[in-house]
Amino acid sequence: MDMHLHTPASADWQEPNTTYLDWLQKCEARGLDIVAIADHNTVAGIAQLRQDIERLGWLEEQGRLRPQEKRTLDEYRRIGNKLLVLPGFEFTATFGFHILGIFPPETSIRELELLLLRLNVPATKLDVGSTEVGATTDVLTAYKLIDEAGGLAIAAHANSTHGVAMRDFPFGGQTKIAYTQDSHLHALEVTDLDSRSRRATDSFYNGSKPEYPRRMHCIQGSDAHRLHRSPSEKHILGIGDRATEISLSDISFEAIAEVLKGSDFALTRPYRPKKEPFDYIAAAREQGPNIVQSFHETWTRSGGRLTAILSDVVAFANTNGGTVYVGVSATRKGTPTGVEGADEAIVALKLEIQSKIVPPLDATVDVLESQARPVLRVMVTEGKEKPYCLDDNKIYVRQEAETSMAVRDEIVQLVRATLLDQMRAEISTEATADKKAAPASWRW
Repeated sequence: MDMHLHTPASADWQEPNTTYLDWLQKCEARGLDIVAIADHNTVAGIAQLRQDIERLGWLEEQGRLRPQEKRTLDEYRRIGNKLLVLPGFEFTATFGFHILGIFPPETSIRELELLLLRLNVPATKLDVGSTEVGATTDVLTAYKLIDEAGGLAIAAHANSTHGVAMRDFPFGGQTKIAYTQDSHLHALEVTDLDSRSRRATDSFYNGSKPEYPRRMHCIQGSDAHRLHRSPSEKHILGIGDRATEISLSDISFEAIAEVLKGSDFALTRPYRPKKEPFDYIAAAREQGPNIVQSFHETWTRSGGRLTAILSDVVAFANTNGGTVYVGVSATRKGTPTGVEGADEAIVALKLEIQSKIVPPLDATVDVLESQARPVLRVMVTEGKEKPYCLDDNKIYVRQEAETSMAVRDEIVQLVRATLLDQMRAEISTEATADKKAAPASWRW
């Protein structure tokens, strides 16, 4: 999929005389299954595409189609049966930060234009397709409004120009944290997804930093302003030149949203035209043990290895969540040991988690391959009923790359955090009930 594509409706489109059928045919030629139209502060592109198809359809109903028009309509329909085209826009927020809003295919143009107006894009500039639209809405409000409108809020080229991550900026502080950790933000679009450097953006936002505890889905998009890569400036990409592979239950907006709102971070990866396999285990080993991931070569009971795994599970649940890899060492090089009888091991490990950890903890256990060896992956979300205990009385927390027994003050903090969350949930529930019970004239 390529979720960041411009059309001739963007003022900075670089290939004159491009038709929308040309645009769709290029998407098909690049082997894309899902695309999103994200013009600058406008939905004029998706509107024009729909109008072209509707006009040809009306002419067909009237029996007035010319041969060339019939060929064009047939081609629109053929590609439409193969390609999911999502409507959206690239919004310029306050201070010039760029945010993608991507929506279900049935979303109307009026709904999208109304949202752009709520984001303070001037009515006189709704069809201009410019990055410059004056004083608009701040980043956090934009995330919230896009999310509440049923869209996916994605930080465009977050690690680059106009990106909310503000990489290499000597300032930002709490603003950087808020802009990349907000609950209404669904993913970061990055330009270095293929990098295994420890400075890569997805490595930074993997939940291992105490001030950035929320692990973020990272995807990549072409941000194409032309059909083909520029022959003179290779960094100016064409359609599909920087795409993302995503594992979906079906090709739909709902399936994409389920992945980007979920906690399985192995369902997306950079697209490689040659279909080279992406080894998630190798990528994790490059990062090494940290506050959100640990490694164990075996899971046998002998030597306390199973206990060590369960201790990590408890620690992740009590901290920021995390992933335990079983059947591989943290050493960057070398072939993983693997786990024999992986399917049986998954069942056994799930039973151990269910029987020895209290309160009940919902951890996902599956298997990934690395260098043709099966490695178990235990994904643990941050718990909502802290503290979690192993064998009823052993409470662990995660500090940097180590799991340790919690001391008194840490246990007190875990209990306080849970009580505070429960209190907030109760207040929110009561407020919602009061609002529903109030006379209509009282409601905003």
